[in-house]
Amino acid sequence: MADLIAGKRRRGAAASSTSTSSTSSGDRVFRFKSFGKNGHPTQFLGCFWENVEALLGFGHWETGECSNRFRCWSFRLQVQRHPPFHVVLFVVEEPAEAATAVARHCKQCQYVGWGHHMICNKRYHFVLPSKDTMMAASSNSKSMLSSRLMELQGHILHGVFHSNGFGHLLCLNGLEMGNSLPGYIVMDFWDRLCNALKARKVSLRDIAQKKGMELRLLHSIAYGQPWFAQWGYKFSRGAFKVTIQMNQRAIEALQTLPLSLLLHHLVIAHPHIPFIFSKYQSLSIHPLHTLQDLLQFMLNLKSPLPTQNSLQQHSHTLPAFLLENSSRWSPKRVEMAVRVIVEALKRAEFRWVSRQEVRDAARIYIGDTGLLDFVLKSLGNHVVGNYLVRRTLNPVTKVLEYCLQDVCSSVQMKPRCIVGRAELAKDISNVYKYILGDQKALQAKGILPTLTMASEIILDSKFLVKEYTTEPQVKTKLETEGKQHILCTIRVKRQEATTTTLPYECIGLKNNGTIDELKKEVERNFKEMYWGLSRFVVERIVDLEAKGRDLVFELMEVGGKLVFEGSGEDEGRVLINNNDGIEKRIMECVCGAVEDDGERMVACDICEIWQHTRCVQIPNEQQVPQIFICNRCDQEIALLHSLP
Repeated sequence: MADLIAGKRRRGAAASSTSTSSTSSGDRVFRFKSFGKNGHPTQFLGCFWENVEALLGFGHWETGECSNRFRCWSFRLQVQRHPPFHVVLFVVEEPAEAATAVARHCKQCQYVGWGHHMICNKRYHFVLPSKDTMMAASSNSKSMLSSRLMELQGHILHGVFHSNGFGHLLCLNGLEMGNSLPGYIVMDFWDRLCNALKARKVSLRDIAQKKGMELRLLHSIAYGQPWFAQWGYKFSRGAFKVTIQMNQRAIEALQTLPLSLLLHHLVIAHPHIPFIFSKYQSLSIHPLHTLQDLLQFMLNLKSPLPTQNSLQQHSHTLPAFLLENSSRWSPKRVEMAVRVIVEALKRAEFRWVSRQEVRDAARIYIGDTGLLDFVLKSLGNHVVGNYLVRRTLNPVTKVLEYCLQDVCSSVQMKPRCIVGRAELAKDISNVYKYILGDQKALQAKGILPTLTMASEIILDSKFLVKEYTTEPQVKTKLETEGKQHILCTIRVKRQEATTTTLPYECIGLKNNGTIDELKKEVERNFKEMYWGLSRFVVERIVDLEAKGRDLVFELMEVGGKLVFEGSGEDEGRVLINNNDGIEKRIMECVCGAVEDDGERMVACDICEIWQHTRCVQIPNEQQVPQIFICNRCDQEIALLHSLP
C-alpha cells in the first residue's frame, strides 16, 4: 500500500503512462474503458499494497486536502471524446490513527463474517462521485473534500480496501439514479480495478434494483444466481441466519413453479397476465412450463429487440413451435385438429372441461389419437385466432382442464408479435409485480406460503463475495533490488491463550539474507500493515529449526511458506484490535442469528440481548417502544407474578 514504508518515494511517479493524453500530473487524462488494464496506467506486477502505491504515483495529489488525517489523489477519466465526457476518480487514504474508536472498526467486515480480521493501519476509498455528490462535497467549505466524499451517499461508485487486500463495494449506482454511466459499465470498471490491484477478497451487499424490482430475486429465479454473478460474486452470507442451502432450496422452489398453476389463480385478479404468458410462449420455439422458463426467456430477449413497440400479425394462427415440431403430420392435418378442439371447447360455453372430455369430443372428427394428444399437449395457454386456449391442473382432482377465453373481448393483441423493448420491460415488471410482489391473488393454500417464504429467503441473501487472489503473487527475482521472495505469515499469541493467524504476505530478501534479517523484515512488514502490532516481536519460526545467522535460501526454496509465531500486541489496543468492535453485542434472535448482520435490531431493556426488529414483529423504526422486553424476560416476569 502507498506510504506503508516511511519516507519511501513513490515508484512510477516519473514514468510515462500508456493511456494519458498529457504529461502534467494535474492535467493527465486516462481512458475510462482501459483504466486498470495492465499498462494502463502502469504495470501491476507487485502484491496488493505495491500495486496501489504504483497506481497512486500516477494520480494528481490534492495538496489542499493534505492533513494529518487524510491524503487524497484524483484521476481524470475520459469516458468518451465526442461529445467530451469525463469522470473523476478520487482515492482517499484513511489512516486508522485518524479515525474515531467506533469508525476504526469496519462494519462491513463484521457483517460479511470477517470480524475476526485485525484492523489495518490504512484504508483506501475509491470514489466516483456523481454530479450531485460532487457538488455536495465541494459546497461545504468547513470540511475537506476527502472526508465529505467518504461520508456522502449516492456516488456512482464507492469501494474501500484495507491495506491487506480485503475490500468492500459499498455503493454502485447507474442510470436508475440519474447517472450517465450504466451500472454494468461501472461494475466492469470496479472489477478491472480489483483484478489489477490484486485484491484478495471483495464483498458487497446486494441491494441492486431496477424499476422497483429486486434484481437478486429476479435473476436468481431466471438464472439461479444474482446479477453480480456475472463478475464472479457468489453468495457468502445471509441476513436472518439464511444459509447457502436455504438460499438454493428457495431458488429451486420458485424456479419450478408451474405457469399453469399460477395462471389458474391469477386469471381473475389480473386477466392480462395470461396474455403475457401466451405472448411469450408464441415467440418461443420451446415450451415455457415454469416461472424460470418464462423469466429467463423474457430477460434473454432484451438484446436483439427493436427499441420501438410493434405488433405484427403473421399469416398463420397457430403457435410457431407447434408447426415446427409436428414432423409426423402435415400442417393441414395439425390445423384441422386445432380447429376441432377449439370448436369442442366453444360448445362447452367457456367453462372448464377435463382433457378427456375434450379428447372424446374431438375423436368424432379426428381418429388419430396421437395427433390429438400432441395438439392438446402443445396448445395449453396459447392464442389461436381470437381465443386463448387455457390449460391448468385442477388443484382438487389433479386432472388437466381446458377452457377458452375470448381475446378480443378483453385485450387487443395479435397472436404472433415482435415485442419492443419498452413493452418487454413493462411485461417483465408486471410479471414481477403480480407474482413476486403483490401476492394477494395467490392466497391458495400451498402457493402463497411457498412464494412468500422462498422470496423472503432470497431477498435476505444479501452478502456476496468474490475471491480474486488467495495469496500474493510471488516473483522469483526482482532485478532492480536483487531480492528473492517467500510467503510469510504470523501467529499472534494472546493473553487469553488463543492465537490469530494473519494472511500471507510476500516478503523480499537478498539472496544471502539470514534468518535474523528475515525476522526483522517480517516484523517491520506486519507492523506497518496492522494497527495493533506496533510492539510485535517474532519468537520462533513454526516447523523450522534454524539459527539466526543461517542463510534463508539454503533452508528453503524461493516462493515457499513460513509461519512466524510471536507476541507483543499493543496493550492499549489488544481489546479493540479486531473489526468486531470494542463492545461486541450479545445477540440471540429467534431466527437463530447470533451475530450482527446489518439489519435493524432492538435490545431488551432487562437482559440487554439484541434481536431483529422484524423477528419481534416491530415493522418500522418509528414503532420501536421506549421500553422493550423480549419474550423470554416477559415470561419470567409473568411467572414471578404468579408465584405466591
